[in-house]
Amino acid sequence: MTAPQTPEPMTLRARIPAPIAQVREALTDPAALRVWLAEHAEADLAAGRFAFWGPTTPEGDAPHQRLLHADEDALRFAWLLDGEETTTELRLEEDGPDVTSVTLSQTHFDFQDVITGKSIRGVLQTYWCLALANLAEYLEGRELTPKPDYSATGPELRAETVVEAPPAEVFASLIDSETVTKWFGFPIEIEPYVGGRFAMGGLANDPSPAKILELEPARRFSLNWGDGGIGTWELEGSGGRTRLTMVQSGFAAERPPYAAWGGILAGVAELRRYHRMSSGWRPVLEPAA
Repeated sequence: MTAPQTPEPMTLRARIPAPIAQVREALTDPAALRVWLAEHAEADLAAGRFAFWGPTTPEGDAPHQRLLHADEDALRFAWLLDGEETTTELRLEEDGPDVTSVTLSQTHFDFQDVITGKSIRGVLQTYWCLALANLAEYLEGRELTPKPDYSATGPELRAETVVEAPPAEVFASLIDSETVTKWFGFPIEIEPYVGGRFAMGGLANDPSPAKILELEPARRFSLNWGDGGIGTWELEGSGGRTRLTMVQSGFAAERPPYAAWGGILAGVAELRRYHRMSSGWRPVLEPAA
């Protein structure tokens, strides 16, 4: 009988614009962790303690982490999620004098949990994508992108942020296939008119694309995601900047689309960076080695 194979851990790689010593401090200092990662955190590596919790942490009602290993280049901890002890590891490597490459691996992630919502572990990929983006923002002294509230039980998910570009420019970067694919980091094909399709992976690869419900240039954009509900983006400009309000509604109350919502917010983190850095833009998340 062939023994069941253990799935390979999910792996993400981020290019963090800060020296390795600063990145390590942000990963292990509880005051820093309470800014970019979670509402509550404790870290005393000498005493073997590392934990974080709060509403923006999956199953964040209490600390569920256990430190496994820490040295100058790596941090590894166990994380109990939905009754399974998962393992998270972050490895640091210099990528120049002021840039650090962070490789994150996470066990017990199954993409089927994203689709079915069966386990909270389905949010882990988008959770860590946004966390790494916010780590970069924190170390650059920037306003963070809002985090999902995994304790939310209401009829909608809502977040607001500011993009450093006028509404017309931001709107264009939301509906142009080539531009969205660039900042989102995944192929997206859009038919930019009411009734048009919004296809993750491209029209040839998405059997159930979202449909565009509203498209008001520089003001409003909404999509029907089917079971995932209705996603709405509202833009309001002032002083060459855009306040972007995002709302997800119309989903089944017992199955909030936390994984998809986290993916939207992680994408918005890169959208903000894309407009802020202009020609010098380079994404935080990169293909894993």
